[in-house]
Amino acid sequence: MQLVKKAQTGGGSLQIVTNPRVTQTVKLVRLEKFLSLQPSVDKALENLKQ
Repeated sequence: MQLVKKAQTGGGSLQIVTNPRVTQTVKLVRLEKFLSLQPSVDKALENLKQ
């Protein structure tokens, strides 16, 4: 969470590449609102370009 806050403060974003099991766990604790979870490196890079 500290890295996410630092990235947002600097005007950037943090893309986190995960697998389905990790994504499910993050959603279980309701942190998906704060974290940008991506299923692949390609998708993460695509989101950074936007």
